[in-house]
Amino acid sequence: MGLIQWATSPWGRQVPVHIAFALLWVSAIGGLLFLIVHAIYVSYWAKSAKAHVGEAASVSPAIAARVPERVARHSLGARLFHWVMSVAMFALLLTAFLPKLGVKFAWVTYHWIAGVVLTVAVIYHLFHATFWLDFWSIWPDRQDIEDAERRVRRAMGQAAPAPRKFAKYPLENKLYHLAILFAGLSVIGTGILMMSRVDTPFFPRNPYLFGFGDMTWGWTYVLHGLAGVALVGLITVHVYFAIRPEKLFITKSMIFGWITREQYLEHHDPQRWPAGEEPPETTRPKSKEVPA
Repeated sequence: MGLIQWATSPWGRQVPVHIAFALLWVSAIGGLLFLIVHAIYVSYWAKSAKAHVGEAASVSPAIAARVPERVARHSLGARLFHWVMSVAMFALLLTAFLPKLGVKFAWVTYHWIAGVVLTVAVIYHLFHATFWLDFWSIWPDRQDIEDAERRVRRAMGQAAPAPRKFAKYPLENKLYHLAILFAGLSVIGTGILMMSRVDTPFFPRNPYLFGFGDMTWGWTYVLHGLAGVALVGLITVHVYFAIRPEKLFITKSMIFGWITREQYLEHHDPQRWPAGEEPPETTRPKSKEVPA
């Protein structure tokens, strides 16, 4: 079975036209196998989060006393971006793969609209994260790598210091962000090029706009398809972790914007992620003061 579909151009050349549809099932089944293996590992071999916390350095009472009852984790802008991006990605995947399964509808229009929404959302996120948020908090750093080495050594039965608590984002979140970054930018970049081949309100169809030959267009479609099937597996894993009991507090913070003081102190290192101010008044109304 070939991984790429090929066709013969009018000039007799073999050119790629798309990925093999079977790769969709490879990505989906691979994601499901990961879920099963991870669930078994967590159930029978992995230490509980509380066990790891007990080995890590405790927080001094003075620092704990300064932590607010609710620790702001995600701003309203970050939460809106996340959910808009989620809807756009699901719409893109459904409109891309349902027709392959025999579901007939005007998928091209819905597909490019979802692609435009995703593109605008990502552009907004780049500016928001760069100028208003802590840009480097989502990127792996030296302490993440050191702690990952400690966890691997301890998992293999070797002596190693206890890993430290996480900063705002655990290493697995940061690595997932990198994977989504590459897959998302690949699907957006190739999708923008491919929009020249369909009629939209922005410009009429013009397949010769960029001057690409058959071979270049073919590899553009292949990269777009590879990024799409990669997103199937990545989103499957993301949804799985979002509904795991020990991760639900993170999922709730993407809805309400905050985590509790207890959750902050249990999972995060105040030195690596200092607790900010409490969420805005819209999430937690202040009691009215009674005049003397």
